[in-house]
Amino acid sequence: MKHAHPATETREDMMDPARAAAFQVALGQPADIGAGAPLPPFFHQLYFWSPHPPEALGRDGHPKVGGLIPDLGLPRRMWAGGRLGFAAPLRAGSPAERRTVVEKAEHKHGRSGPLGFVTLRHEIRQAGEVCLTEWQDLVYRQDPDASAPRPVPPVARTDETESREVGFTSTLLFRYSALTFNGHRIHYDLDYARDVEGYAGLVVHGPLLAQHLMLMAEELVGPLAQFSFRAASPLMHFETATLCRHGTDLWVRGPDGRSVMEANAVPAL
Repeated sequence: MKHAHPATETREDMMDPARAAAFQVALGQPADIGAGAPLPPFFHQLYFWSPHPPEALGRDGHPKVGGLIPDLGLPRRMWAGGRLGFAAPLRAGSPAERRTVVEKAEHKHGRSGPLGFVTLRHEIRQAGEVCLTEWQDLVYRQDPDASAPRPVPPVARTDETESREVGFTSTLLFRYSALTFNGHRIHYDLDYARDVEGYAGLVVHGPLLAQHLMLMAEELVGPLAQFSFRAASPLMHFETATLCRHGTDLWVRGPDGRSVMEANAVPAL
């Protein structure tokens, strides 16, 4: 079943370089982004905040659905994946505009029950030029059934030519939530994540995993023209992940060998 939805939402931001530099520090990198510098890929997640008063938030800390995103009647939200097209670098300290369109909002029925799928398309402009187009795929689910068997995650590839281990502390998850103004409680409220949504710990943000893969891709294959990623299973804050690359394929492998995220990078010509 498809749902009607508002056409667009537009937000503006000055792309404060201090915010990007703070994120570099959180990642353990030198803070070298100043006004006029090109932002690394996916750093636009730090901008275009959408603050809502407490009464406009849902139980999970996200803004209540029913505005730009229609209410699909399902309480649990996941960022399932996305695709990005990089046309020109975004510059820190320069005004930017993001225009968002709901491309898809529909119900389906999966093996685990009813699901809601929403796709947002964001276009970010600076100086009147579209610098970045992003498709963001969201999935909405029912609350977990404690008596139902746990889904078996897929096994990750092991044919990587480069790999590196990365850990995610609760402090890093908190700082990323703060820098992106993401109130989703599964990333910082352990009791909520465990007792309400059924996770074993705090959940590492999907976009934070994708950020690591994009930085790795840019380092190893050069500037990016396109990047796509898809979440396969959640990663907990107490788990060490392995970032892997083979050619233009990248992925995140969990400590038990499961696939956490799969991605593909298209280098710029």
